[in-house]
Amino acid sequence: MSTLVTGGTGFIGAEVARILLEKGEKDVVVFDINPSTKLLDDVADQVKLVRGDLGNFSHVLSVVKTHRPKVIYHLGGMLSVPSDADNAASFRANAMGTFHILEAARLFEVPQVIFSSTLATYGLDIREDVISDYTLQRPQLFYGVTKVFSELMGLFYKRKFGLDFRGIRYPSIVGPGVKTPGIVQYNPWVIEECAKGNPFTIWVKPETRCPVMYFKDAAWAIVKLGEAPLANIKMVNYLVAGATPVASAQELADIVKAKIPTAQISFEPDLERQKIVDSLCLPIDDSVARNEWNWRPEYDQERIVSDFIEELKIHPQRYA
Repeated sequence: MSTLVTGGTGFIGAEVARILLEKGEKDVVVFDINPSTKLLDDVADQVKLVRGDLGNFSHVLSVVKTHRPKVIYHLGGMLSVPSDADNAASFRANAMGTFHILEAARLFEVPQVIFSSTLATYGLDIREDVISDYTLQRPQLFYGVTKVFSELMGLFYKRKFGLDFRGIRYPSIVGPGVKTPGIVQYNPWVIEECAKGNPFTIWVKPETRCPVMYFKDAAWAIVKLGEAPLANIKMVNYLVAGATPVASAQELADIVKAKIPTAQISFEPDLERQKIVDSLCLPIDDSVARNEWNWRPEYDQERIVSDFIEELKIHPQRYA
């Protein structure tokens, strides 16, 4: 039986496919609306690329019926900024796309679906000083709305149909080659631009601390969640933290300068963006994931910067 990865040519999905192959999976199927081998350059000949739209039920039914996967890693969908720009398209891709995956899994008896969710499900009105799995989810961004709905659909399919559904809520993901704008994208861009010899201006205050996770940790986390014994899975949808302790923007800049002595980094805080970041960037308590399936990130902030720079050196075309 195969393993299906939706969004499998994307940022995290490609790394998930690579991990699965390294673990000995022989039949990895990558499903994407615009499949490209750019991020799969070294393993493109080892995966099966399938073009398809999550919002089109016949596309999803076809790939699941044809390949009969034993597990679906559901990473496909629209991200935050595009979702707010076109909420109708986001509804089709994220909400209906997840419904299509869950229903196809039910119809063709796929045992397990592992879903990628987001810290954005918690919104901007958090009352606690720390975000945990028990924090009220009341998102204001449409992206977060679709992800909460998808999490709850997964719980329904688990209860009613016995599907082994599991979800993971990511913080901001850091890695090379990210082009999508975002309120906290200064984290990867300051590393990448300085590595390319360009100056960079960070738009938040130097003391700002934004929880981030390296893309390799993100891929490993969702695979690890899928491998955990079913008896251990109680929370079902899990919040996970990345680099700990969380570096401030100034500490990040200092690490980059230590690795790239010629780096030119300045600070010009944007008050509107700072307000949003201050509401979102709270400490994360991922103790449930740590206790139930032994989650531990491998990359701290210094190792993130080092590996990020190395990736750009080794694979310049992959992240161009």
